[in-house]
Amino acid sequence: MDEDTRYEAVRSRDGRFDGVFFFAVETTGIYCRPSCPAVTPKRHNVRFFPTAAAAQGSGFRACRRCRPDAVPGSAEWNVRADVVGRAMRLIADGVVDREGVAGLAARLGYSARQVQRQLTAELGAGPVALARAQRAHTARVLLQTTDLPVTEIAFASGFASVRQFNDTVREVYDSTPTELRAAAPRGRGVRRAAPGAGIPLRLAYRGPYQAAAVFDQLGEEAVTGVEEVSGAPGGRTYRRTLRLPYGTGIVAVEERTRAPKAGGGTRPGGWLDARLHLTDPRDLTTAVQRLRRLFDLDADPYAVDERLGADARLGPLVAARPGLRSPGAVDPLEPAVRALAGRGGAEELVRRCGKVLDAPCGSLTRLFPEPAALAEAEPDGPLAALAAALADGTVRLDPGADRDDAQEALLGLPGMDAATVATVRARALGDPDVAPPGVEVPDGWRPWRSYAVQHLRVAGEGSR
Repeated sequence: MDEDTRYEAVRSRDGRFDGVFFFAVETTGIYCRPSCPAVTPKRHNVRFFPTAAAAQGSGFRACRRCRPDAVPGSAEWNVRADVVGRAMRLIADGVVDREGVAGLAARLGYSARQVQRQLTAELGAGPVALARAQRAHTARVLLQTTDLPVTEIAFASGFASVRQFNDTVREVYDSTPTELRAAAPRGRGVRRAAPGAGIPLRLAYRGPYQAAAVFDQLGEEAVTGVEEVSGAPGGRTYRRTLRLPYGTGIVAVEERTRAPKAGGGTRPGGWLDARLHLTDPRDLTTAVQRLRRLFDLDADPYAVDERLGADARLGPLVAARPGLRSPGAVDPLEPAVRALAGRGGAEELVRRCGKVLDAPCGSLTRLFPEPAALAEAEPDGPLAALAAALADGTVRLDPGADRDDAQEALLGLPGMDAATVATVRARALGDPDVAPPGVEVPDGWRPWRSYAVQHLRVAGEGSR
């Protein structure tokens, strides 16, 4: 998109581009999402930025009306396999907060200087600034949805000091933390956590969202003790346990989709309501990002449907289910184990070596085993080889892993055939362009072959 096209999207308040780019108004010092309902600024006063961090780095504050920090992430980072795409996925997972820029660079196989240069050149902000923008958003969520003390929120958001937290909140939101908390929206549909009730979240998505298909699939795959789907279709709740860097969590996500109020331009999309219980609030950013990957909330359904809808075979399926998603995983080990052992085998492994929660919640009693525990429980066979490879880093399935390298490493393990690896690549690595091996599919389905497979699966056609 050139800048004139971006301005047309702003003028029409087109929500399809929320998260794809941001615009700032020089006369007000504020940056917004494209669908902001405020009066459209004059063209010569507008600047465009690829990320919120770039806008903040240029001295602009987040709009209090459209909350540009709360938009879905750009689908581009899920599609791209280059160092910038991989870096953005790792930053979203909280790697910079936990391991610093040096840790990010090591995971990518580049020097810290190279990573800084590439991100700054393309996104207008380096890894520290991108992580800082993410921390600011996490801080706002905690300030406005919980009663946690401000000091605790500062460290839970990933800031190194209360002073750094205060300075960032003032710079990004033009408010002190106390003022930002006092300005929290109130009224119908706005939830605030009661003591011990967890953190209420709105998991935003763009465009149409076929929640029923996602919940059907999660229900079919649910591993007893780790996850469950309860309720009647249309009002189901997905609940599961989470193993996180600092502790554990339990999340509940509602099937019913929510939409913003009508009026003021094109605001497609909406959100899923969720509630998250964490043993350590520092895990909030990582937990939210992993849920977004599981529910495929950062996808661009307009791009997917436009490409696949033009195909003679897929067109009717796309028309019947616009916005169909390709679910990912919160833990890359899970789809790999299920692909090898099946659902029953995965449940047996959970019973044998899944860590028991300190505070079980109904049927949710255990965490999915981590690679080291799985390797100890399975000394021989394909599962043992997979667990050992993940534990020693021979195979990487984290958000920043090189997908081609991971595929090659997986194919070198016993029991890993092409079909199993394709499943792992689509689910664990979130690759949107995975075709069933041995099945000839049209080139016109690229780069969305994973979504094409989903349409065929949901329609009952499989990979024929």
